[in-house]
Amino acid sequence: MASDLEELRGIGKVTATRLQDAGITSAYHLAIMNPEELEEMAGIDPVRASRIIMEARRVLKMTTEPVDALEYEEIIKENSRLATGVTAIDELLGGGLEPGAIYELAGEYGAGKTQLCHQLSVTVQIFDEQLKGKALYIDTEGTFSPQRIRAIAPRFGIKPEEALKNIYVARVETVVALEEAVREAAPRLLENDSIRLIVIDSVIALYRAQFKGLEWLARRQQRLNYVLDWLKRLGRAYSPLYLVITNQVLTEMTPTKPGAALRIPAGGNIIAHASTHRLLLRKAGEKHIIKVLDSPYLPYKAEAEFKVTSEGVEDV
Repeated sequence: MASDLEELRGIGKVTATRLQDAGITSAYHLAIMNPEELEEMAGIDPVRASRIIMEARRVLKMTTEPVDALEYEEIIKENSRLATGVTAIDELLGGGLEPGAIYELAGEYGAGKTQLCHQLSVTVQIFDEQLKGKALYIDTEGTFSPQRIRAIAPRFGIKPEEALKNIYVARVETVVALEEAVREAAPRLLENDSIRLIVIDSVIALYRAQFKGLEWLARRQQRLNYVLDWLKRLGRAYSPLYLVITNQVLTEMTPTKPGAALRIPAGGNIIAHASTHRLLLRKAGEKHIIKVLDSPYLPYKAEAEFKVTSEGVEDV
């Protein structure tokens, strides 16, 4: 690992060891850091840190050179989409999940968020012969269920034991542990294994529990924004990578209709701005509904129906 870093101009054995001790073990991981993080994690002066980060980006050809919009359109078209296994949802999403985008699944308990995340952790293993891979499931609420994976896998032609081996589960119980999972554990797995999907279920739970009161709100939002920013960095550096977060909802009274209330996603503007596609899930009798809340191109308030069965998430 250290030898990979030592191949970069400006990094000797001592610096490579310091980076490795800080959990930064590759040029790719180094390239998505910022100087302040290197100072905090490895004790490297920000000026020097900036130089070696730029060197890593140069060697890896991680350019920010603009391209014309027509070429950019063609690049996007070439991206393979991750199917959910539900035709109605895939049609709603334009063919499935696009790589690098953050999909936010918000809803009350029982709306189907976690069920859909479990199914995506299976479909990512078979969706494309060349790009299929494994999942990293970061569980903040203790809702990951091996039993559900065992129930879902046969429907997609995968042996339950094989499906489970292809899912890494990080059970985190503090905000610090969540940040470590995204900033340190995720890059290691992406470097050493064919991870194609990262799920955080749920992204808001620990922040709401551990940053209580208005006096902590600003710090909570800063820390939440940091994790979401790291997801974006990973999505750009390790493409194709599919990103899904789940979110809780709040009840908001409507001033124009006394007594009426709306269900809105928690997390305020931080999650709203970070999420590429915001989707609200709810249960309606025996079926479930997923609705577009915000998206760069998906139709506003467009909906799809699905059901949760013993074999996973299916079309109605």
